[in-house]
Amino acid sequence: MKIKDVIQCIEEYAPLHYQEDFDNAGLIVGNDEAETGSALLCVDITEEIIDEAISKNINLVISHHPVVFSGLKKITGQNSTQRIVAKAIKYDMALYAAHTNMDNVACGVNAKICEKLGLVDCKILAPLKNELAKIAVFVPESHAEKVRNAMFEAGAGNIGAYDSCSFCAQGKGTFRAGENTNPFAGEKGRLHIENEVKIEMIAQKHNLAKIKNAIRKNHPYEEIACDIYSLENAYKNAGSGMIGNLPKPVTHDEFYKQLKNIFSLKIIRSTKPVSEAVFRVAVCGGSGSFLLGDAVANQADVFVSSDFKYHQFFDAENKITIADIGHFESEQFTVEIFCDIIKKNLPNFAAQIAEKNINPIFYIM
Repeated sequence: MKIKDVIQCIEEYAPLHYQEDFDNAGLIVGNDEAETGSALLCVDITEEIIDEAISKNINLVISHHPVVFSGLKKITGQNSTQRIVAKAIKYDMALYAAHTNMDNVACGVNAKICEKLGLVDCKILAPLKNELAKIAVFVPESHAEKVRNAMFEAGAGNIGAYDSCSFCAQGKGTFRAGENTNPFAGEKGRLHIENEVKIEMIAQKHNLAKIKNAIRKNHPYEEIACDIYSLENAYKNAGSGMIGNLPKPVTHDEFYKQLKNIFSLKIIRSTKPVSEAVFRVAVCGGSGSFLLGDAVANQADVFVSSDFKYHQFFDAENKITIADIGHFESEQFTVEIFCDIIKKNLPNFAAQIAEKNINPIFYIM
């Protein structure tokens, strides 16, 4: 199959639209039209990972972190990023990353952490904002159902766990067709009154072009009256971090022991325990200090994340316990998500988790 077929499966699961502005997710090196038979899955692409792919005759490497994050102005082999890109090009290897888009989807990195911890009743900790729009279109009664169903098919009308959500109101529309028109109803030059239906739905902004195209294909008018409003509603199906509950409260010592076993931890950087027990847990894979206030607001007992700086631990202010488990450690199971996506959608495609340990941090005990 082609590399773009594999990419399509990942991006249907974690659309690139969800990546943060600073990110560089997507195909970074290579031609998506090239044929591929297998992929190597990893958190970070290092020179050792590239060598492993070469030794296994694999021409597609899928990582969580982008190997090229900021501008790459030269490829002279002066640093590891340049050497990785040069060697990938030499061996016709494609490098692909699903980073903050995989962080922000409800079934992504943070959901995997929640799954590993056995959390229930999970939800997004900080839902995306400025993601939703209201689209309203005015349709003659004869075509209202056709247009409404086309909008549903194009992805409009989803609210939380509900789909096919719409509001319809009947009214009378007026128009007068000009000389160079071909009106669906009425006569040129004469005011016409048509029984119409106003169809309103919520839609994700990145999907508006597809929805508008579906309206155009199914609407009988030459000129379509369509209103689009930006909404301030939070989009609860995507965003940063997650929060959930343990099946039953446990002591802090029991929870830390569980963390160490699940994530193979040698050390946990933590503030002192605040609550009597651990029941409500917030999580964020990777650098999550920006979500500390959200974790407190959602009454979490513990916030599991990484990359807290010294002074940021003071920000807990005895309202929550921070458990910093390490960046790589918190995101190590992302490769399982890649593997599951590929196995489900491309059962005959070989996906291998990299054997090399790429965590750059070692703990001296």
